[in-house]
Amino acid sequence: MAGNGLPTLGRVKLVDLIPSEGLPSDTYKLSVSTLSQSLAQYSAAIIQFPVNDGGLLRSCLESSRLYFHHKPTFPSSDSIQPDDSREWCKTSGYRADPQMWQETYDFRPGITPTEPGNEIEIPPAGLVDVFSLLGRASRDILDAISFYLNLRSSPFTEVLDNVPLRNREISSSVLSVCCHGRPSFQGVQHHNLTTQEDGQLVMLSDHDHQVDRTLLTILKSDKAGLHIRDFHGHWVLVDGDLGAQEALVYPGLALYQATAGYINPAMHRTDISNLQSSMYGRCSLAFKLMPKSMTSLNCSEMRAAGHGVEAQFQLPVPVDDFMQRSTDQLLNRNSFATFNFPAAQEGRGRFMYYFLLML
Repeated sequence: MAGNGLPTLGRVKLVDLIPSEGLPSDTYKLSVSTLSQSLAQYSAAIIQFPVNDGGLLRSCLESSRLYFHHKPTFPSSDSIQPDDSREWCKTSGYRADPQMWQETYDFRPGITPTEPGNEIEIPPAGLVDVFSLLGRASRDILDAISFYLNLRSSPFTEVLDNVPLRNREISSSVLSVCCHGRPSFQGVQHHNLTTQEDGQLVMLSDHDHQVDRTLLTILKSDKAGLHIRDFHGHWVLVDGDLGAQEALVYPGLALYQATAGYINPAMHRTDISNLQSSMYGRCSLAFKLMPKSMTSLNCSEMRAAGHGVEAQFQLPVPVDDFMQRSTDQLLNRNSFATFNFPAAQEGRGRFMYYFLLML
């Protein structure tokens, strides 16, 4: 199997993933195949944007650096918000997590964030355009995955937001602008998170990894540091050689659920060891394509395409209920955590199996 795999993360041009009427072109099929194998091996792939779009992403990152740089050294009590899964579709504006040494600004169309005192907060520039750009890209990528799994066109439309949003609708998807390790941010460098070794800040295993509850996440960072666990259980630095026009895409738990476990969610962690020399920390833009709260995740499309659906995926799961469940409840830990699936295994191993059949 290893001989047929990709030596590094797959790189795919976004324009080559945009579907067109009629029969799929050879370029489209090759791009979908590269994307799919990269997701199977590395739980991530690199997406190459057109030149103008790459410029927009870089400009927004620069604006975000300045936004966080001018934030107060000590976060206010109002900005330190607990991680409440019941509020997953309502987050907006600035918040801080001192223990994780992380600051976030969530841009969610339909909500106008305010600062303490009910003053309207001025966000980083370019968020509206970046939200639109990455939103379109994420849907094209989702359709490419659907094509690879032999699902009908746009099978996830019912669980996605309207485009554009209707009157008084609030976006389920969100653009999260994050800053890790800003030196002027006096967060609590919690002893369970970091330690000093030879003058370096080192991540510890208490916060070993995270798993997003998204369908897909598209991420662009200004510094390397994101590690994702690959098919064999190794941690791989996935943003170490991103070009100016490139971003990462990786799947989340919602796509894992909706595809009956055929698409593994990415387990990821951020290394902030090399930020001491940076006055800004590590900034990133992460568009999170989310299902709507009043819908359900079900595997009817997978069954219709002839895929086997295991018992844990048989019943539809309301999205709000899905968001309240623990990661252990959502994952079949006995098989998922080993990262050692036989090629023809039912469910999670089949994604790699189908790719190898096409080689």
